[in-house]
Amino acid sequence: MQEFKIGKNEKGQRFDKYLKKLLSEAPGSFLYKMLRKKNITLNGNKADGSEKLMLGDEVKLFLSDETIQKFSGKASEISSQYPYIPLDIIYEDDDILVINKPMGMLSQKAAPGDVSANEYIIGYLLRQKKITESDLRTFRPSVCNRLDRNTSGLLIAGKSLKGLQDMAKQLNDRSVEKYYQCLVKGRVTVSSKAEGWLSKDRENNQVTVSEQKLPEAKYIKTEYTPKAVFTFESQAYTLLEVHLITGRSHQIRAHLASLGYPVVGDGKYGDRQVNLWFARKMKVHFQLLHASRIRFADGKELTAPLRGEFQRAVEYLGARATSVYHN
Repeated sequence: MQEFKIGKNEKGQRFDKYLKKLLSEAPGSFLYKMLRKKNITLNGNKADGSEKLMLGDEVKLFLSDETIQKFSGKASEISSQYPYIPLDIIYEDDDILVINKPMGMLSQKAAPGDVSANEYIIGYLLRQKKITESDLRTFRPSVCNRLDRNTSGLLIAGKSLKGLQDMAKQLNDRSVEKYYQCLVKGRVTVSSKAEGWLSKDRENNQVTVSEQKLPEAKYIKTEYTPKAVFTFESQAYTLLEVHLITGRSHQIRAHLASLGYPVVGDGKYGDRQVNLWFARKMKVHFQLLHASRIRFADGKELTAPLRGEFQRAVEYLGARATSVYHN
């Protein structure tokens, strides 16, 4: 027999849904049979699975340890699924964790064999004993926003069910303001708001931006402010802060490229010759786009400093440019 107590991350869900997570390899017919026979009880009473769980509820499984282990999945391998690496943590409380994701790291798995920020965050929480392997049987922390593999910056994860739900609501209703920094080809000296229509080619995972509305195109709005302009070998490059007013796939990169300001290092929408020059001079192999600042609905604001290739490129230009303009 094993006993479980319902915590803050399990409360509010149906009992049968909880059991399907707890015994993930068990067929539904087995679970309902065990409920009917009172081999699985809720607060010592017979249950049918439709009950809504409350904080502190007690679940008892009158099953052999062998049966529980058989239907619990690969519980013994949980730790190996979540490797630990040092994370650049910007903020943490009981409900959310915010990291400065490096370029090249996936936000979430794209294929079963991938290891993403999601796995690294769980690995960190396990190592810090903020969750246990047993907790992961019924609830798994998860990232709330997504950044492209080659975009660095602020990535938010829900540590608790409350954190996940609160962040999902704020992100869905766009009450979280998101700001990015990017280095673009060209000279930008005034702030501007640009509008357009974005169409997606799903087969090639590429988008195009037009001034007129096209069938199935989605409206986009991007605000950008120059922070510094570097002139190097008669070519200007501008460090922009971009306020993502609408959040569409590849919006910043495609929208700025359509305006004549391609993001440095962007292999899909960027300038090939510029990218080759930055790769040769500064070892830049990723797009210089960084989720630098977020402001939550309650007014809390978080910022993430530039790291790696982006930091190196800005320092290189700042030290060697023939002229530098700061806004």
